[in-house]
Amino acid sequence: MTDEAATAALFKVYEIIAHWINLKGNYKRLRQEGKKLKAIRDAIEAEICKDRITPATREWIAKAKMIESEVKDLKTKYKNEMGHPWRLVRIWAYPILGVEMKEKYSQVHSLWEEGNLKREELDAELPEPVLKRHAAKIEENSSLHMAVQDLLSFLEDEQIRRVGVWGTVGTGKTTIMQNLNNHEQVAKMFYIVIWVTVSKDWNVEKLQEAIMRRLKLDMECFGDVEENARRIYEELKEKKYLLLLDEVQDLIDLNASMEIHNNIDSKVVLASRSRCVCYDMEADELINVKRLSPADAWNMFQEKVGHPISSPLIKPIAEQVVKECDGLPLLIDRIGKAFKKKGKVVSLWRDGLNRLRRWDRVKTEGMDEVLDFLKFCYDDLDGNKRDCFLYGALYPEECEIYIDYLLECWNAEGFIHDADELVDDTNAFRDACDKGHAILDALIDVSLLERSDKKKCVKMNKVVRKMALKISSESNGSKFLVKPCQGLQDFPDKKEWEDASRISLMDNQLCSLPEFLQCHHLSTLLLQRNNGLIAIPEFFFDSMRNLRVLDLHGTGIESLPSSISNLISLKGMYLNSCTCLTQLPPNIRELVQLEVLDIRGTKLNLLQIGNLTWLKCLRISLPSFFRGTRTQRQFGSISAFVSLEEFCADDDLSEQCWDEVLMEEVVTLKKLTSLRFCFPTVDFLKLFVQRSPVWKNSFFTFQFCVGYQDNTYSQILESSDYPSYNSLKLVNGEGMDPVIAEVLKVTTVFKLVNHKGVSNLSDFGVNNMENMLVCSVEGGNEIRTIVCGDRMTNSVFKNLEVLHINNVLRLRSVCQGRIPHGSLAQLMGLTLTKCPELKKIFSDGMIQQLPQLQNLKVEECHQIEEIITESENIELEANTLPSLKNLILIDLPKLRSIWVDYSLEWPSLQRVQISECHMLKRLPFNDANAAKLRCVEGQQSWWESLEWEDDAFRESLQPILHLQIAQPQVCM
Repeated sequence: MTDEAATAALFKVYEIIAHWINLKGNYKRLRQEGKKLKAIRDAIEAEICKDRITPATREWIAKAKMIESEVKDLKTKYKNEMGHPWRLVRIWAYPILGVEMKEKYSQVHSLWEEGNLKREELDAELPEPVLKRHAAKIEENSSLHMAVQDLLSFLEDEQIRRVGVWGTVGTGKTTIMQNLNNHEQVAKMFYIVIWVTVSKDWNVEKLQEAIMRRLKLDMECFGDVEENARRIYEELKEKKYLLLLDEVQDLIDLNASMEIHNNIDSKVVLASRSRCVCYDMEADELINVKRLSPADAWNMFQEKVGHPISSPLIKPIAEQVVKECDGLPLLIDRIGKAFKKKGKVVSLWRDGLNRLRRWDRVKTEGMDEVLDFLKFCYDDLDGNKRDCFLYGALYPEECEIYIDYLLECWNAEGFIHDADELVDDTNAFRDACDKGHAILDALIDVSLLERSDKKKCVKMNKVVRKMALKISSESNGSKFLVKPCQGLQDFPDKKEWEDASRISLMDNQLCSLPEFLQCHHLSTLLLQRNNGLIAIPEFFFDSMRNLRVLDLHGTGIESLPSSISNLISLKGMYLNSCTCLTQLPPNIRELVQLEVLDIRGTKLNLLQIGNLTWLKCLRISLPSFFRGTRTQRQFGSISAFVSLEEFCADDDLSEQCWDEVLMEEVVTLKKLTSLRFCFPTVDFLKLFVQRSPVWKNSFFTFQFCVGYQDNTYSQILESSDYPSYNSLKLVNGEGMDPVIAEVLKVTTVFKLVNHKGVSNLSDFGVNNMENMLVCSVEGGNEIRTIVCGDRMTNSVFKNLEVLHINNVLRLRSVCQGRIPHGSLAQLMGLTLTKCPELKKIFSDGMIQQLPQLQNLKVEECHQIEEIITESENIELEANTLPSLKNLILIDLPKLRSIWVDYSLEWPSLQRVQISECHMLKRLPFNDANAAKLRCVEGQQSWWESLEWEDDAFRESLQPILHLQIAQPQVCM
């Protein structure tokens, strides 16, 4: 072999070995690059929902998958070559395979670089976790701030999935939602926050579109409802998200819209004018956004107006401006911006205030938007609800209107349509009342009416009332003359009243009325509480043939004129508290449409109204029955009123006045659905229960008082604040009569006053009190405990919600012995007052039975040393009082402890009031166990004497602290 040949052969061998080495290197590089390509493709597909991937990205993914397949083929080919038994013979194939791998590596690397860029682009297209919204600043510790804090705590609670925020227009619901959206704590809780403002003309498709745009899904593939719901669900299925829905007006089926039920970690907060909508949306918790307090309203107005308000000339006017805004944040915001432009020019501020007071008649800057919002609420009502709403404007702003009275007026006016057809003509009056309650609740749900602190009353706020008056003034068929509480001494001019359909001049100083009132369209006339009005002109009612409601109660009239007979459409007449009224004209019998008559507190007797036998509701004073001789009474007997559905006679009488005649009269009334009555003794109650045909009627409601009492107590149970409840009040009685047990079985509100012969409520039979919701015990020297748990096996008072104990002088404990599980499980309010021998409140583990307790008040119980007795509540669970919101402790001179340490949690506690508890030196609260604490009230000296383990917590309470400086006692 020549040298050249040898050299060539060696070079060939070297070349083959080099290709073999390169082949292994190319294979290794290709395999690594293939893994990188697959990893970035997987990341893109995993992180970016396929519904958001653009066509260009889809093309890249397709290329990547194709090349991954080609790489896989090359890997297989390589392994086959390396494992071939004749691989040394086939070594010539290595260069070809190596070149293929090298070229494929270049393609894979290029595609990987393109994928890196693509991923960066796609990451930029991901929806931001939170889109900040322009939100009005809310003051620390204001009611709006508290609402945001409550929402945050609800979002942290694993058991709460949906929260409803509701309240009238302009109270700040959207502001609360915006501040919640922007809160840094929310950004830490959720992967993404989705905000949707739900328009009035919303539908499922529009909601889905808004959510999909927020998620940046491909809108070119917008499909039907089911397909869109699937796409939204796929995008969010493994993500914890918060859905904020603002201005919700109707039920939204979120399961149909986005399959939300499949994501148990996510939350929904919705804001609505309607409480019912929140219920329909299955909200676990509700927050009622009410008007701002005067202090919060002033702070907000100051912030909006700025420096001009500091002027001593401007400030008094500014305070009146804020008052006109009635605590509505939306109105304060708009009016504040308008008044800021007035600078420090006093005349402009005065003019602005005057215009604001007359905004229902004069265009006022800042009011239009608010008026539009309120008008929108009104337009959304059904026809009869609109009439009922407008009727509320006849009463003074913030006036407490008795619900029963208001419903009777609505019914008399004909606003409650087709009431007779609801159930049975036999109880048409009650059926109308039931339907009226449904309308009332609807108006309350949209905050056009508000419940007052008294549950039996409602009221209308200033701004809403002005809007109602403006609407009525622009209506062709419903002109109002409304001037209550204006100190009027003279009746308004003819031009004001001649076309009026409703006139309200209540609470003035009218002493006289026109001789003749030409009001053919008048349907309601409200003149109540004009004390100086002592006479009504003879022909005053001549033209009022369409009058349906006449209220003269609390006036000084002595009689009614004969022209009253012209009121042939009159359905409701209120003469109560007309203490001088002694006469009615004989032609009163012409009032054939009259259904409701109230003559309590007058000097009228039954003989004078005896012809009105068609009355559906009659309210009298018991002395009315006993005026006149027995013969006269027979001609004016209760039994003559055969159509009565509601009868009220709630005055007390001396025992000498009573005989069985009255009771015999009452038991003959066969259509009664409601009776409010005072029985002098248990025997008279027994007579009614045994002989009345209505007693066994399951729809029959009652408010009974049994026994005589002095004037320090109201005659009928104060819990008439619970108007739909059956109430029984026993006064100065003794022992336990079987008829009491029978009545107790259907009683929901029970009060015991100065009763003898029982040592605890259990003596009345715990099985007789299963339906009891409210219980009050007052006075008496024999009651030692309220519930005796000894020898009991079944739960007691399991439905009781409110328990009041007052002036029970020998009371030693609330519960004696360990009560069975489930007892007092629904108790929400406990009040203990003036029980001088009471030493224990939560003894024998009773505290563990109170999961619903929200309000606890203890006052003037001078032997109390511990609220939760440590020795009798060993190993308490941390969350023992999960619902307690308000804790009030007043004049407890020996109180040393609420609880011994910080081991208990107070997750719902919002308000603590402590007064005259000078030995209480430590509080069992801190940042961790009482996060919702919003208000601490007490005396300056007590606060300064408290001992603290955590000074930081003490400082954190400063903004919510309300201290009083104790007044020095004056010795006389």
